[in-house]
Amino acid sequence: MSNSSLPLHLQTVPARHGVLWVRHGFKVFQRRPMALSGLLALCMLAALLALLVPVLGSMLLLMGLPLMSLGFMLATHLVLQNQTPTASVFLAPFKLTAARRNSQLALCSGYALATVLVMVASNAVDGGAFDALQELMADPKANDPAYEAALQAAISDPRLFWGMVCRLSLATLLAVPFWHAPALVHWGGQGALQALFSSTLGVWRNRGAFVFNGLIWVGLIVSLSMGLALLTSLLGLGQILPMLALPLGLLLSTVFYVSLYFTFIDCFMFGAPKDLPAAAPPAASP
Repeated sequence: MSNSSLPLHLQTVPARHGVLWVRHGFKVFQRRPMALSGLLALCMLAALLALLVPVLGSMLLLMGLPLMSLGFMLATHLVLQNQTPTASVFLAPFKLTAARRNSQLALCSGYALATVLVMVASNAVDGGAFDALQELMADPKANDPAYEAALQAAISDPRLFWGMVCRLSLATLLAVPFWHAPALVHWGGQGALQALFSSTLGVWRNRGAFVFNGLIWVGLIVSLSMGLALLTSLLGLGQILPMLALPLGLLLSTVFYVSLYFTFIDCFMFGAPKDLPAAAPPAASP
């Protein structure tokens, strides 16, 4: 990667581009399915290992999320150049200038701290109802009336609903400034605060496309879940539902992260073709 900054220009795109982002994500995934899925599997393994370390591991996990999204953008960029991405994409942001490295670390730290504040605020709203539900679901007891009654009470607790509303609302607001920020630092050479501001402008100006894109992803997830449940039920194979859901969930999650690259190039005119035939070269390279 070059240390120079690329010219990035904020632009507004039609809402229908939310569909194109998903389509492009699937097309790029088809070119390197094993490599891209392997990157996500590696991230999941790293997350599991991090959670084994009390407190510090959780903070490192939260700090790594912005770099994970940027890593997939870099991986997608490589695939568009007919290259196979490796785990080195997650280290690439630290191999540029010291200023960009420090800006990335500032973004990671800020994201982790803000996420903790979101959790604290949400727990205050639901009074611990969400944590109580998690504890019950972590230790299921089949055919136990007392357990089933406790689970039903936890689910029907009105505080749980408002806690979830708070979590989703604050998490969505937090995602806006951080959505493009790591990429703006990496490719645009912006400082952390400027990148957060530019990301917010980019998402806001293209909010129609982002809302449309979000609805499509929700529809895909719901349709896949319902289709799998119906199929396994008709075949009397309900016990294998988790085994089928895991790889399909990994596939959809990988495509989602791949599609992040196209949300960035659309919002900031970072070169890429509007259509992606099977082996099209990229329109521009950093």
